[in-house]
Amino acid sequence: MAEYAHRLDGIGSTIFAEMSALAVKTGSVNLGQGFPDEDGPDAVIEAAVAALRAGRNQYPPGHGTPELIDAVVAHQQRHYGISLERSQVVATTGATEAIAGALLGLVNPGDEVVVLEPYYDSYVAMIQMAGAVRRPVTLRAPDFRLDLDELAVAITPRTRLILLNTPHNPTGTVLTRTELDGVAALAQERDLLVVTDEVYEHLTFGAPHVPLASLPGMAERTLTISSAGKSFSVTGWKIGWASGPAWMVAAVEGAKNWLSYASGAPLQPAVAVALNEHDGFHRQLAVGLAAKMDLLCDGLEALGMTAYRPDGTYFATTDVSSYGYADGRAFCLALPEVAGVVAIPSQVFYDDLDEGRHLVRWAFCKKEQVIRDGLDRLGAVDLHAR
Repeated sequence: MAEYAHRLDGIGSTIFAEMSALAVKTGSVNLGQGFPDEDGPDAVIEAAVAALRAGRNQYPPGHGTPELIDAVVAHQQRHYGISLERSQVVATTGATEAIAGALLGLVNPGDEVVVLEPYYDSYVAMIQMAGAVRRPVTLRAPDFRLDLDELAVAITPRTRLILLNTPHNPTGTVLTRTELDGVAALAQERDLLVVTDEVYEHLTFGAPHVPLASLPGMAERTLTISSAGKSFSVTGWKIGWASGPAWMVAAVEGAKNWLSYASGAPLQPAVAVALNEHDGFHRQLAVGLAAKMDLLCDGLEALGMTAYRPDGTYFATTDVSSYGYADGRAFCLALPEVAGVVAIPSQVFYDDLDEGRHLVRWAFCKKEQVIRDGLDRLGAVDLHAR
């Protein structure tokens, strides 16, 4: 009988696909998967159309189109004072492929990877596919701050790299300069690599995002990953990039050459337009998201949930233990039938199941009316376990 390769044991399908399919099946308001209801700048979309019509439809360079590479270089310099050469940037099929390329290209079987939990689910999948071992460090409610002592304990002689996510999905934590200084000190003291997932870099609410690569001594050991999807509301374009030391970037490219080789030929020059000309879009997006975050959290608190307001991203976490369900997954599976709303159980992002058992993630990157509709549906029924 056919069966999956053992490298896929326990991975299964992503929770986002599962819950979004449930939303479609039940006609529910989808406050689960993090995709915006509204597209990015018209000028950026028109740039993609122009590229399509101009014949940019064949394989682009595997490294990335010159426009995109130059735009990422300029972006890192303009926003963070990070100086890069072209050889220090590679385009990827979204940040997901950049993470996959980094782990496949930098980690050997048996190496340990320290990761913050709750973690984005692709981290677990790719660490496992690389044959590595994950060592979680838990961000604990209510503040979801990084405990540097716990981080130090998680690092062993077998640790190869730290996989850091800030702004953090799903908690919305933006690591402080003190926390980042602590990570940098440990990385240098233990001679570790660091891969940073910074896809929500521009979507923060008063808490400044500081790239780890900008700290003293970290440029030579940090691979920075980001993408256009979140900053410019084009999640379906899947245009991402990794930047850092040339040898680390080459490792990512060496792996991605055998994953996709290249993708998004007409979209890469359009993303370059976004990066070069439309900083104002993500600034306004962050302002709008902050207001929607308050709308959602105020509404969920009014329903009796404990809401943990994020510093960034477009997700908020709540504790739903007061409703009497065994865990957040049971709550989320019942919710579409009971209320016509979909959310994501955070426990699937934890090794420490007790810590995440009753936590649920909600997305507020939706139109205001969609959020209000979801809250109205939730408020119209008894949410307690039957």
